Amino acid sequence: MASYLKENLLRWDLKPEDIKVKADELIKSAKIVYDIVGSLKENELTRETVLQALANNDRDYCVMRNMLDFPQHVSPSKEARDASTDADKKLSEFDVEMSMRQDVFDNLVAFEKKVDSATLTPEEKRYLEKLIKLGRRSGLHLPKDVQDKVKALKKRASDISIDYNKNVNDENTILEFSEDELDGLPEDFIKRLEKTPEGKCKVSLKYPDYFPVMKKAVNPATRQKMEFAFNSRCKEANTKILEELVEIRHKLSQLLGYKNHAAFVLELRMAKTPETVATFLAGLKDKLRILQKEELKTFLEYKKEECDKYGYEFDNKINLWDMRYFMNMAEERRYSIDHSKLKEYFPLEVVTKGLLEIYQELLGLKFEEIPSAAVWNDDVQMFSVVDKESNQFMGFFYLDLFPREGKFSHAACFGLQPGCLRDDGTRQSSVAAMVANFTKPTKDAPSLLTHDEVETFFHEFGHVMHQLCAQADIIMFSGTRVERDFVEAPSQMLENWCWQAESLRRMSGHYKDGSQIPDEMVEKLVLARNANAGVFNLRQILLGTFDQTIHTSEKASHVPVESSLTTFLADTYTIYQGLSKDILGIPATEGTNMCATFAHLADGYDAQYYGYLWSEVYSCDMFHSRFKKEGIMNSKVGRDYRQYILQPGGSIDAMDMLKKFLGREPDQEAFLISKGLKL
Repeated sequence: MASYLKENLLRWDLKPEDIKVKADELIKSAKIVYDIVGSLKENELTRETVLQALANNDRDYCVMRNMLDFPQHVSPSKEARDASTDADKKLSEFDVEMSMRQDVFDNLVAFEKKVDSATLTPEEKRYLEKLIKLGRRSGLHLPKDVQDKVKALKKRASDISIDYNKNVNDENTILEFSEDELDGLPEDFIKRLEKTPEGKCKVSLKYPDYFPVMKKAVNPATRQKMEFAFNSRCKEANTKILEELVEIRHKLSQLLGYKNHAAFVLELRMAKTPETVATFLAGLKDKLRILQKEELKTFLEYKKEECDKYGYEFDNKINLWDMRYFMNMAEERRYSIDHSKLKEYFPLEVVTKGLLEIYQELLGLKFEEIPSAAVWNDDVQMFSVVDKESNQFMGFFYLDLFPREGKFSHAACFGLQPGCLRDDGTRQSSVAAMVANFTKPTKDAPSLLTHDEVETFFHEFGHVMHQLCAQADIIMFSGTRVERDFVEAPSQMLENWCWQAESLRRMSGHYKDGSQIPDEMVEKLVLARNANAGVFNLRQILLGTFDQTIHTSEKASHVPVESSLTTFLADTYTIYQGLSKDILGIPATEGTNMCATFAHLADGYDAQYYGYLWSEVYSCDMFHSRFKKEGIMNSKVGRDYRQYILQPGGSIDAMDMLKKFLGREPDQEAFLISKGLKL
């Protein structure tokens, strides 16, 4: 194992001043490569001097850059997080500068004209085409004055996107409730909460606190207070940032000759056009409306009963702070599922052990935990990965599963060291980290996961496996660097193991005695998968539609590039309010703006949030057509999945991967059935 450790080029002991120095050094060394490639004469343009030079630089730069900007999401030191954020801004500005190198772009175009494409590998040809396409999308075929405007806008967008995410990560609101106000919450939840000197419970807005309160707190005033605070996070600062981002993106798309930002983004996606996305979302919305109407009717009946029972005023409507509470109640009543009891069978260590075993068996891999690994926090675990059959070393992954102050507040996979080929033909191993916010165990209470959290764990770890199993030659196509509207499909497909009796039993066991989860409970859980499918999926359509709406506006912008951009194209509050009422059937709460923490829109999913549902179409087709028919632990199907879906990374089109795995064109049938819709 010691010999493998040197394959990990990352280190986590950098001091704030080290981060600053290394960021400057990285910029200097990377710029030298661009300068050399940009200064080449036509007779000097070769595969080695152009493509290989840029790919090698991208490989080395990417790993170091990730090492410098990852701490802003996970470091326990605020000083290190701040230094990492500053480095990210500086490096992002440098990225913009390099993406606008006219000399490099001109040499790429000249090289494409002179090179015999037969001398390039398919991946090298794809790389060259992508680099030229990206150059054109940066305006390098346009006059210099337009390029300067593009550059200024891109730099501004990069800076404020980083600010947006930092605001979300740093948000640390604490609300105080009496135990009576938390009536309905399980005893273990109340017990683990920190108490004020007056005996009140301190409740954060982090997921392990927020979702249990919204699902179980009987008192509507408690839920209302929580929901208002949750959807008011970063409201002042981030609403302005998001609206400025929309303005900048619109101006950029216009400068580059696109109708709007969505048209610009979708050109490189499976969907291709905003019209295709609009048709997809609208069609699904209409189909789900039938389910949603029945669900909201049921919620209202439950609410009337609750109000009569506890003496609360009945307002004859479902408010946003009611939604998750009555969704949970509907699931418990209709399928007799007590989620408080269910999570007793999902202690984190048991789930983790079972999950890792399933992935190893399914994909033909071996994991081994590395004792006393060099990590960024004592909670973090590190594992090595080798191919079970060949014993070939493939890389490492980290698990950082518990909340802490300043840490990334959602769940995600970070590809830290993408796998690709080195100069000598050997392979740079992959390193990835899964970051989540599950309840941390204490000396008195274990970490018990809800079934939703088990599903989240399985999903994000699927992204980790995509990073580790990819075998692309060039870093641009490594791991999850596929079309953005396909990137979720491999992990969504793997979520199905959280709904199958065979796999559920392998990653569960009662926290007190290890007893197996009862058959009846498993059966009810599986039956409950489509519970609230209308409301749940219409919320996804709401978010996707909001994203498309703000990024397809054609309102002309007259704000000078040099200005502070205070006249905004999109009133996110008003737009979201209207769409929420129309699509979800539940209005957003007055005075809140969830868009201020809709981090996807500042973190690479702009005009692409529809991709979660879009890619789910393919995930359902893959699961039902192969695994469901041939066996969910069928190692041959698992090998095919690894070979045809995970291994290529982005080196071939997603549609071609799907056709190879399915043996036919994909279709929507399994997806619609999975939502409980009749064909």
